[in-house]
Amino acid sequence: MKQKRIKKIPLIIFLVFLMLISCKSAHAQTILFDPAEIYIGTTFGASGSMILFNPTVRQLPLLAYNGGISFRYITQKNVGLQVELNYSQRGWEEEGSKYARRLNYFEMPFLTHLYLGKTHRFIVNIGPKVSYLFNESVLVNNTENSEAEQHVKPVYFPFDYGLAIGTGYNLHTSKAGVFQLELRAYYGLSDVFANTKSDYFAASNHFNAALNIGWYFQLTGKE
Repeated sequence: MKQKRIKKIPLIIFLVFLMLISCKSAHAQTILFDPAEIYIGTTFGASGSMILFNPTVRQLPLLAYNGGISFRYITQKNVGLQVELNYSQRGWEEEGSKYARRLNYFEMPFLTHLYLGKTHRFIVNIGPKVSYLFNESVLVNNTENSEAEQHVKPVYFPFDYGLAIGTGYNLHTSKAGVFQLELRAYYGLSDVFANTKSDYFAASNHFNAALNIGWYFQLTGKE
């Protein structure tokens, strides 16, 4: 348990560093775009989700979906901020279709938005994400009186946090808004199940990858 927490310290420091970069961008006074480019939009996509258990549980990615609204604020060339409010399905599916469990979260990523190009923009979004579990459901249970920890234990930590990173493409049009395609990955730094010395799992953090489509409407700024 202690070794696991030590391994997470560099990632936590990295998250703090990303948040400082985001804050610096938000308060920068060298404004190259006047007025700033401000967008509001929506995204939707499908993902493959797993739980990184220690000890290992053999899994297949669980097909899940996500969607939400997004706010993007750009005052400088090639860099901006993006904040989202999303609904996200996560969970895991064990090999052989023996057991599958879905965890439903509300999540809020705080992202540094980087891009190259004007009409055709290649983008990178990176930053921390915080989430809250609001319900869960067992999708498949063919284990017949299984006493495996991941089958009988409830979720212990409803709050989740971690690092999100995505890359993709934006097409800016003069009248139809901005169309987006993005591949995004997420690595959780918090565990799902209890992880004290007396508990079975030393780690049970989220990992997923999603392919999302989006549409943005530009509120202000030059098109």
